[in-house]
Amino acid sequence: MRNILDLPENYGKGAVRQDVTAGITVLVMLIPQSMAYAMLAGLPPVMGLYASIIPLIIYALFGTSRYLAVGPVAMASILVFSGVSQLAEPMSGGYIEMVILLTLMVGGIQLVLGLLNAGALMKFVSKNVIAGFTSAVAIIIGLSQIGNLLGVDVSGQNQAAGLIAELGSRIQETHLMTAGLGAAALLILITGKKIKTRLPVPLLVVTGGIVFVSMLRLDQTGMEIVGEVPAGLPGLELPVFTFSAFQQLLPTALTIAFISMMESLAITKSLAKENEPPIDVNKELRAIGLSNAIGSLFSAYPVTGSFSRSAVNAGAGAVSKLAMLITAAGVVVTILFMTELFYFLPQSILAAIIIASVAGLVNFSSLSEAWKVKREDAWVWLTAFTATLVIGIQWGLLIGVVISLCLLIHRIAHPHIVEVGWNPASKTYRDLERFPGGLVISPFVLLRIDGRIHFSNMQYVENILLEKIPHEDKKVMILDMGGVNDIDTSGIEVIERVFYRMKEKGSDVYFASLKGPVRDSLRHSRMTQLYPEYFTMRSMDQVVQDKKPDIDYMI
Repeated sequence: MRNILDLPENYGKGAVRQDVTAGITVLVMLIPQSMAYAMLAGLPPVMGLYASIIPLIIYALFGTSRYLAVGPVAMASILVFSGVSQLAEPMSGGYIEMVILLTLMVGGIQLVLGLLNAGALMKFVSKNVIAGFTSAVAIIIGLSQIGNLLGVDVSGQNQAAGLIAELGSRIQETHLMTAGLGAAALLILITGKKIKTRLPVPLLVVTGGIVFVSMLRLDQTGMEIVGEVPAGLPGLELPVFTFSAFQQLLPTALTIAFISMMESLAITKSLAKENEPPIDVNKELRAIGLSNAIGSLFSAYPVTGSFSRSAVNAGAGAVSKLAMLITAAGVVVTILFMTELFYFLPQSILAAIIIASVAGLVNFSSLSEAWKVKREDAWVWLTAFTATLVIGIQWGLLIGVVISLCLLIHRIAHPHIVEVGWNPASKTYRDLERFPGGLVISPFVLLRIDGRIHFSNMQYVENILLEKIPHEDKKVMILDMGGVNDIDTSGIEVIERVFYRMKEKGSDVYFASLKGPVRDSLRHSRMTQLYPEYFTMRSMDQVVQDKKPDIDYMI
């Protein structure tokens, strides 16, 4: 058990107290959030509690992070609603069956990826895609909950324009008491975040809302409340499987599997301490996958790590994953003995909790940073953001990923090749475009290649090098290959063609600063066997000095 829960060697009573404190602290956040997120997913609030038991226990047994607080989150919830609401009526029995099957599929995908050690695939989704996508989804989530906040019935929409239009057309239906209570709750929640109080503000808001509504019987005025919450633990039940439902749910399952894993990995990396071992991405995939797969057998819907609850868990002093078991035990007690207390909980309070939670996910500072550093990355951010708002959540993510991959391929296919000259100030060779005052040393053409040379960029590299071949005879070209870490057979063919083209003109071309792996690849080509002196590990300086020893440009 010590190894499973990642207990430190000196784990004692003091550490147990810290874990109990952290577990209870997370619990008071989790109960209202889980019910609110279940409502966001189009599910009965009690299913948020179901999703906060078995998945937490499974992650505590198999996960790697002692701080990650697994459970329902806003992002996965809106993705569930976005994908399944098109196939069945939210809150209906058929809808719930499809969501539970979706949970099994999400867990299965994550588990298979983890078993195949495919965690590296996560690296191919740009952080700018995720930042733009997350910001847009947060706005959509906020807009989708304004109806519940105001007491207005708004049908399921996954596009910002549709939500705004429908809210505008129904604003006159606002239930004033509901809107007033929801606005007050939202103000308290936001203020609590601003002043960073240690009080469990969401739980206090929920408690206050229940007392207020039950005392004044505001439910009789038309205010929507949660109503009866079934008591008792969920039983073991296999998800209802049909091949048709599997096909329809697969795109949503893939989206949730990848997004939720990226969220969890980002959290675990940000909370990891300096003296802890690095995160095992594939083990995390397997742990989250098992949490979802086994959770689906107990009526859970897709879960992942929560940014806010994980930060609270770490800040409250959690020492081990025992804290998560304490949280799960608290949810069990709540379901068994306290569900009657939630009968008068206003839905506008849950909407306020959701809006306050997702407000921090809108991150325009990441766009500003990307714009300053690299405009291409900023356009990727904007593309993912705009596509998600305008077209829809799943298409927005897909478009963002495709644009990001296209940009990556473009960068790989166009390595940086520049002409360099001697810069007296720094006493190094510098790009002549960036440092136009550099010395062009006759009779040399000096070039630097930054990037790998392989089949995907061979034509581009060849075209650039052939353009740089001097028109005058007897010129010498020197290529600084220090920035080339790898070369394949296609790249070697390019080198050969450029080499022999220079020979035809009666000129020479030298390849300087060759790194070991590149030199190893070139060693077996006929060209290097016939002309080994043209391929060297010596620097460009040394080659220039060797070919023109009387030069005094370095003085």
